[in-house]
Amino acid sequence: MKKKFVAIACLAAVVAISPSCKKDFLNESDPNAITVDASYKSPNDVLLAVNGIYQSLRSGNNVGEGSDLWTDQRSDDTGTQDNQSNSGEPFQFGNFSILPSNTYLKSHWVSLYTTVSRANVVLSHIDQVTFPDASVKQKYAAEAKFLRAFTYFELVRTWGDVPLVTQQLSSAAQVAAQTTRVKQAVVYQQIVTDLTDVVNSPLPNLQAPTGRASKAAANFLLGQVYLTMATTLDQANRTANLNNAKTALMAAYNMRTFGNLSAIPYTDVFDVSKKTTCPELIFQIVNIQGDLNYSSSIAANNQAKGETINSQKVATGAGYNVTHDLINEYETTDPRMTFSVKYANDPIVKDWFVTKFRDVSNAAGINGYGGNDWILMRYADVILSLAEVNNYLGDAATATSFLDQVRTRAGMPTYAVSMTNSDYATRYPTLKLAILHERRVELAFEHHRWYDLLRTFNDAELVAYFHAKKQTDFGLASLANFTTKDRYYPIPFDEYKLDPVKMYQNPGY
Repeated sequence: MKKKFVAIACLAAVVAISPSCKKDFLNESDPNAITVDASYKSPNDVLLAVNGIYQSLRSGNNVGEGSDLWTDQRSDDTGTQDNQSNSGEPFQFGNFSILPSNTYLKSHWVSLYTTVSRANVVLSHIDQVTFPDASVKQKYAAEAKFLRAFTYFELVRTWGDVPLVTQQLSSAAQVAAQTTRVKQAVVYQQIVTDLTDVVNSPLPNLQAPTGRASKAAANFLLGQVYLTMATTLDQANRTANLNNAKTALMAAYNMRTFGNLSAIPYTDVFDVSKKTTCPELIFQIVNIQGDLNYSSSIAANNQAKGETINSQKVATGAGYNVTHDLINEYETTDPRMTFSVKYANDPIVKDWFVTKFRDVSNAAGINGYGGNDWILMRYADVILSLAEVNNYLGDAATATSFLDQVRTRAGMPTYAVSMTNSDYATRYPTLKLAILHERRVELAFEHHRWYDLLRTFNDAELVAYFHAKKQTDFGLASLANFTTKDRYYPIPFDEYKLDPVKMYQNPGY
């Protein structure tokens, strides 16, 4: 990594809303420091800074492969069973007993706003740089806007109203002015504005390798944003938002380079040797096999004691806890279950663990330095999102055709045939629930499940959904704790105390 990049990245990483931002710190001047202005002199400086935005996504505190604590462990798919380690703070997420003082939650907030801040720094300084090719400048700006929109989508779905910062903050007065939560609708509008600029930019439809933003990624994200707005915000604009979602999702779908999804084997999506050529992949965090700093550890970390299916690294623990509720969700003949999970029979485990992410190559070796990229967007998700939006628009036939693309690729019966099976029909009596089921088993452990639940159910329905489940399928985590407050996380206490009026706490905390 170049020293210049480190300087830019560190300067850009100042979090916009942070309790550590004090007036003295902001007003002091270090004569030996390189100012942000001085760091932006050439197009390559901008590129390095844009790379710094991407780099911030890698962290498990952000949206990297280890970010399951705020997503999957909050859902009904996985969950920490140790209620003692690390003061029991990780356990609070799946136990629905999270406190505003939870340090993991604060780390998530800080990391996401670091990404926002880095994007804002780039966008605040890109105009001072002369570009021989104007389209290159437009592409860099589009990437920064895409990453800012992507991050704000995470923020608004996690906390609801959040501070909206779209410029570099360079004074205590600016920080104080931005230390205020903004209504969700306003945040969503900024996300739409950013993504609209991206889809109209010179970015390519798809990027290879897929570690950078593209028009397909922007259209897919825009479609998900409109779909979430339609299902969670003021219902007066529901139909318009659904139609906008359909338009954006179809734009992403039409940019694919394959025919039907069945042309791509399910296992190819997660095959480390095919990650640069698999046409289903749209956007991912790229890892380097065998590299100490930039490799993936997900294969080794998921592996249970006594098992060797994921990695050459010897496992000593239980791997990654999978709820029996998810195991029960798989249909009997679904090959995705065989690929995604396995029962570990070791005396200290005797439970299911995740096998979806594997790298047993010699290049990854006994240290488990895997080459798995962390997939953030892929076409099966686009297709199931199209099934969802068409169903909401009342076009069941089109919705079913998209649903069947995914089921057929997996080797499962079509929706119509499945509905003749009494067990399937009883468990998923509506097309809406059938789509939710398909998303759960197709995208398991890819950190989408929690947001799928928020989009599918209103507050009362979500409480009823969790309370109807069997407690025995969730181990130590208590389903009875789930209430309407759990749709959103609490605002971290350190942020709330900056201004209890403007940084008001979410209900129930």
